[in-house]
Amino acid sequence: MTKVDSGIYAVEEWSGEEADILRRYFTNLDGPVFALVNLPEVVKGALFARYSRSAKSLRRLFLDEFVGDLDISGDLGVDATVGLVRAEQLYDRVFFEYGDDSVAQLGGVHLACEQASNVLTKVLEWGRLMSYMEKSTRYVAYDSRLPNGRYRYYRDGEVLESPLGARYVGDMDRLFDAYRDLLPVLQAHFAARHPKGPSDSDFAWRQSVRAKAFDTLRGMLPAGATSNLGIYASGQAYESLLIKMRANALPEARAYADLILEELRKVIPSWVKRVDVDDRGVAHSRYLERNSGSMEELAASLFGAGLEPDALGLGVPRPAVGGHPEVTLTDWDPDGETKVVAAMLYPYTNQPETIVADRVAGMSVEQRLEIMRRYTGDRQNRRHRPGRALERCDYRFDVISDYGAFRDLQRHRLLTVEWQDLTPAHGYTMPSAVVEAGVADAYAAAMTRSGELWDALAERFLPAQAAYAVALAFRIRYVMQFNAREAMHMLELRTSPQGHPEYRRVCQQMHQLIAERAGHRALAAMMNHVDTADYDRGGLERLDGERRAEVRRAGRSPM
Repeated sequence: MTKVDSGIYAVEEWSGEEADILRRYFTNLDGPVFALVNLPEVVKGALFARYSRSAKSLRRLFLDEFVGDLDISGDLGVDATVGLVRAEQLYDRVFFEYGDDSVAQLGGVHLACEQASNVLTKVLEWGRLMSYMEKSTRYVAYDSRLPNGRYRYYRDGEVLESPLGARYVGDMDRLFDAYRDLLPVLQAHFAARHPKGPSDSDFAWRQSVRAKAFDTLRGMLPAGATSNLGIYASGQAYESLLIKMRANALPEARAYADLILEELRKVIPSWVKRVDVDDRGVAHSRYLERNSGSMEELAASLFGAGLEPDALGLGVPRPAVGGHPEVTLTDWDPDGETKVVAAMLYPYTNQPETIVADRVAGMSVEQRLEIMRRYTGDRQNRRHRPGRALERCDYRFDVISDYGAFRDLQRHRLLTVEWQDLTPAHGYTMPSAVVEAGVADAYAAAMTRSGELWDALAERFLPAQAAYAVALAFRIRYVMQFNAREAMHMLELRTSPQGHPEYRRVCQQMHQLIAERAGHRALAAMMNHVDTADYDRGGLERLDGERRAEVRRAGRSPM
């Protein structure tokens, strides 16, 4: 059994009665990773949804808010390991009879991953065929300490045992102290700037003010800040994730992979059987590790260490970064719209694709636009999306944004995203509200502390370990490639009024580039729920959402 290091992970304590209840539904009571068992699917989903907006651990949340609604009178004999031997034998028989490991797609596990750094969450959220629900920095404040007196950030064992260990803890604590001190200032600033309306409840208004303050100051939190993540995935998806994690250079990722593997073996042992087998998963992990190391060496020989921080400008005004645009459309298909029109027609004909494409090529612009209008239909909201013909056209963007915005955009699973190391080299963003509230100097001082701690760590440790010290306001460079259908989904979702200003601006620029740089104005027009307004200096973005939530709560039938 993998031993949970109490020096790294906080361990919750339970009363005897609480422990008896938890054993029925969770595969362990003390580790940061555990699977959910013996619960209806709807309860698991609701629990993960509530989890994303709560500061509590999943097990504590279950005890406080869910267990009272469950009938557990007949569950006293439940054991998460009952039936595993028989299930494994059945799986092996099916697997060997049919020789198809896609059988592992047919069963899934709800897994809670707690106390994972924001560096690690990007590794955990890599798989396309997985569902995630991550704790939000918008609804949960990071201003309080855990029962053990610690702030919520990852303590890397190698760092703590080094001569920089005391400095790491001290500087990280100071970053959280600065965040804690500025929260009430920003909340007072927004409360004064946006007084409660006569029709708004005190609860909805206060929640919106808090969310606005959290959004504004989340850039002060370091990437080492820990988060909780709920995952639902098939056995095959977990196997793929674990193989990649075991090849990752980050020690936290490798250790966390062991924790995940141990819990999955309690509920789907056969489906992760190959992960640590020498000639299967181990060989695959070594292959990935070798390739990554080889490319790192090659890139260093070709490009060196890259630009110095001063060349890019620490804290330079947005949107320009060191003379480079924030978002660049680097690749697209000039004939993309014509190809999309042909793809729209193809399923409704009995002709070869070449014949359909030739016919479309000879059409007038107005004829093509009419086809696109018919295919799009009356989109009354952003969830009304047309079919897969839009997947015929791709766009590739080079983006530089703060790490907080990257975190939110990286989670979109149907796109391709690759990112560079997180460092202070590209400067940081400072929200206008921070300046208006008169706390710009305190914010800048936190960025300086973060950058200097990174400098010290980078001399001794891997880039990913040094990244723990980098505040979320610092910029990171990454590429995103997606088709027009994913563009419609992501750009409409991420430009909605309640979105964070940083990723809203990135997505607005992407939409503009699709229309103007690529010249795909008709495709851009199909994305008619992209919101191009500037809310950075506007009102409380979350207030409308809180109002709608209150209406839903008021209309809910009594239990």
